[in-house]
Amino acid sequence: MALHPIDLFIIAAYVVATVGIGFWISRKASKSIQSYFLGGNEIPWYALGLSNASGMFDISGTMWLVYLLFVYGMKSVWVPWLWPVFNQIFLMVYLSVWLRRSGVMTGAEWIRFRFGDGQGAKLSHLVVVLFALINVVGFLAYGFIGIGQFAAAFLPFQLAADATTNANLWGLAITAIATLYVVKGGMFSVVFTEVLQFGIMTVACLWVGGIAMAQVSPELLNAAVPEGWRSLWFGWSLDLDWATLLPSANEKIAADGYTMFGAFFMMMLFKGVLSSMAGPAPNYDMQRILSARTPKEAAKMSGLVSLVLMVPRYMLITGLTVLALVFFRDELGAMGSDVNFELILPFTMREFIPTGLLGLLIAALLAAFMSTYAATVNAAPAYIVNDVYKRYINPDAPEKTYVRMSYLVSIIVVIIGTAFGFVAQNLNEIVQWLVGALYGGYAASNMLKWHWWRFNSYGYFWGMLAGIIAAGIAAPVMGLLGLDFGAATPLYAFPLILALSLAGCIAGSLLTAPDPPEVLRDFYLKVRPWGFWGPVHAAVVADHPEIEANKDFRRDMVNVLIGIVWQTGLVAIGILIVLEDIGALAVAVGVVVVTSALLKVNWYDKLEDYPEQPDLGDAATTGTPGAAGTASAPLDTPVPA
Repeated sequence: MALHPIDLFIIAAYVVATVGIGFWISRKASKSIQSYFLGGNEIPWYALGLSNASGMFDISGTMWLVYLLFVYGMKSVWVPWLWPVFNQIFLMVYLSVWLRRSGVMTGAEWIRFRFGDGQGAKLSHLVVVLFALINVVGFLAYGFIGIGQFAAAFLPFQLAADATTNANLWGLAITAIATLYVVKGGMFSVVFTEVLQFGIMTVACLWVGGIAMAQVSPELLNAAVPEGWRSLWFGWSLDLDWATLLPSANEKIAADGYTMFGAFFMMMLFKGVLSSMAGPAPNYDMQRILSARTPKEAAKMSGLVSLVLMVPRYMLITGLTVLALVFFRDELGAMGSDVNFELILPFTMREFIPTGLLGLLIAALLAAFMSTYAATVNAAPAYIVNDVYKRYINPDAPEKTYVRMSYLVSIIVVIIGTAFGFVAQNLNEIVQWLVGALYGGYAASNMLKWHWWRFNSYGYFWGMLAGIIAAGIAAPVMGLLGLDFGAATPLYAFPLILALSLAGCIAGSLLTAPDPPEVLRDFYLKVRPWGFWGPVHAAVVADHPEIEANKDFRRDMVNVLIGIVWQTGLVAIGILIVLEDIGALAVAVGVVVVTSALLKVNWYDKLEDYPEQPDLGDAATTGTPGAAGTASAPLDTPVPA
C-alpha cells in the first residue's frame, strides 16, 4: 500500500519521538534497579493509570475485538470476560490495596513476603518466576503476530514475496524498535511514552467513531447484519445466523466453540471470578500496582483504567467494524472459507480512513503495540534479574550491573517470544491458551495465598507446578478423548486444570508443616486480608488486642458486583454511541451514573492505605519497597498448627 507523505511523516515523527523519550529518560531510570522497575515509586497514580490503559490498548487485542464485534455483534461485549476483563474491578476494589501494602518489587519477591525464606518458599519463588516467563513469552508472541499482520497491510515496502514471511519480517523490525526504547528507559520510559501514546490513541478513536457515524446510517447497518446482532442478551445458544449474509461467519462461530453461548458464558464467569480473586498475574499490570506511591493510589490507578479505556477504545472498534460490515462484507464473502477475520481492522483502515487520520491512526496503533510490548518486556527482567540473579547469583553487585543485566535479559526474552510468534497460527489460538489454560493453572494457588492461612509454600509450589503442567496437557488430552470445543477447548479444560492444581495445593499444604508463625503474622498485620485467618488473627490479638479482623468481605463483593456492571456499561456506551442507538445508550448511561454514585459512597470514600496497626517500625506503614518480611519484630505467640 502506498501511504501519502503526510501519513508517513506522522508515523515517522511518532517513532522518533517515542525512541527519543526512552533515551532521554534512561538516565533517571538507570539510577537503581528500583528506579528501573518501579520508577522509584514516584510516578503519580493518574499517570500510571493512563499508562496501564495504554498498555491494555494493544494492537493484537484491538484486531481480535474488531473481529468479535463484526461476527458476534453486541454479544461480543461478554467475550473479553475470557481474560477476564473484570479482573480490573477486583483490583480496584481491594486487591491493589492488598498488593501494594506488601512494598515489594515483583510477584516473585512477594512470595518471600508471604511464605518466608525456607526451602518451600525458595521452590515457590522459582515456580512463580517460571510462570512469569512463560506468560511474558506468550504475550510477546501474541503481540508479534498482531503487529506483523498489521504492518504488512500498511507499510509501503514489501520485505518478502510470501505474505506470511513479509508479516513476520515487519514484526521483527517493529519489535526491535520497541525493544530499543523500553530496554533503555525501564518503567519511567514505559509510563511517560504510554501517556503520550494514550493521548494519540484517544484522538484517533473519537475521530474514527465520528467517521463511521457520518458514513453509515442505522438503516444501512441493519441491512448488513443478521437478526439479533444488536442485542446484548442471549439464551443457551447464540442464535445468530449469518447464512444469507456471510456464511463463513457461521463457520468461524463453530470453530471458535461459542455456539452454545450460555455454557460458554457460565464457564467464562466461573473461571473469571476465581482468576480475578487470585490477583494480577506477574506481568506489567502487577508492576504498575507495585509502582504506585501508596495503596490508595494503587486502587485509584486500577479504577482509572476502566474509566478512561473502555469508551474511546470501543468507539474505535465499533467504527472500524461498522465500516467493514457495510462496505467490506462482500469482499470478505468472496474469500470463502479462507477468510481471516483478524485482518478486518487493517483492511478497513486502508479503504476508509482519510489521509492524515490514517497516519495518526497507524501511529496510534503502533503506539498501542509498543505500549503493551514495552510493558511486557519490562516485566521479564524484573523476575530474572531481581529474583534470580540478584538473589542467588550476585547479591552484592553494583546497581549499574543489575540494570545492564536487565538490558540483556530483555533482549533475550524478546528473541524467544518472537520465535514462538513465528510458529503460532493465529491470535485467537494464543488468546485461548493464555487465558483459558495458563491462567487456569494460576488461579488456585494464587487465590488461596490471600485467603487461607494454612496454605503454605509447598502447597503453592505443587499447586503452581501442577497447574502449569496441566495447562500444557489438558487441551490435547481432551482432544484425544473426543472433547473438542474448537478454539475454546482450553477454556472448557479449565475445570480439569483447576482440579489438578487444587489437588497439588491442598496435598502440598497439609502434608507439610505450616509456614513460620512470624511470617504469617507479619503478612497478616501488614496486608490485613479477609478470609480464613482465624488462628493467625488470634495469635496476633494475644499480643495486640486492638487489632481487628478485616470484616469487609461483603462490602467488597457488593462493590465488585457493582463495578462489573459499571465496567460493562462503559463498554456498551462506546459501542452504542457509534451505533446511534439512542434508547439503549440512555439506559447504559443511566446504569453508569447510578453505579458510579454507589461506588463513590461504598468504595472510594472508604479507601485506606493501612488499617490500624501496632508500632512495627516505619517499614510496616510506609510500604517501602524491599522492606517486606522485615517490617516487624518476631511475635512470640505461636500460630496453631
